[in-house]
Amino acid sequence: MNFREKLKSRAEDAGIVLSDEQLGQFETFYHLLVEKNKVMNLTSITEEDEVIGKHFLDSLMVSRVMDMTKVRRLIDVGTGAGFPGIPLKIAYPETEVVLLDSLSKRIKFLGEVIDALGLTAVEAVHGRAEDAARLPEYRAGFDLAVSRAVANLSILSEYCIPFVKVNGYFVSYKAGKGLEEIEHSASCMKELGSKIEQTDEFQLPGDDARRVLIRIKKCKGTPKAYPRKAGVPSKNPL
Repeated sequence: MNFREKLKSRAEDAGIVLSDEQLGQFETFYHLLVEKNKVMNLTSITEEDEVIGKHFLDSLMVSRVMDMTKVRRLIDVGTGAGFPGIPLKIAYPETEVVLLDSLSKRIKFLGEVIDALGLTAVEAVHGRAEDAARLPEYRAGFDLAVSRAVANLSILSEYCIPFVKVNGYFVSYKAGKGLEEIEHSASCMKELGSKIEQTDEFQLPGDDARRVLIRIKKCKGTPKAYPRKAGVPSKNPL
């Protein structure tokens, strides 16, 4: 099977239907990712089947815990090479998306991807979460925050939940051991006015990787003290 056939088949196995146009956008994204990765470090995963599974399909798995058709505005915190934000934008083109990352080279690459794929209502923003979350246009401005960033759940929550509207959600993408972090996050959830509402452990279609999605609901406004300054959350997690 060629790239589009593989992606279409594996997405359908996960209950996700992609149009020919969307499959073409994913294919273009794949080629841009691999080509740019030759000159800058975007990902250690470049083999076609692995990119389809561990980047593209993994990004789309948020649909297991969220009705994405009801998400009007989404922010991807620490998006890196555009995961999960770009795949979610391709699959749900009506959703407004902000891609936030602290490295300007990655933001420039994402701008090239957005142009090449013809995406609209998507913005690649250079900045740190602890700074962007204090800006009026972003704080409490999103129905959903997502992140595949590799950090402890309490640390990620402090960075991401301030972006979310009251009654909105933060979904953290984790590897199989992510469930272990939940038991240490109770004080963090209370402090940030949020609660863990659902966890979903699963295996990626066509892959042996175990994944966990942690859905956190924001129940009330985040105190103004959060997020704290750069480096503080990692040194002293809530």
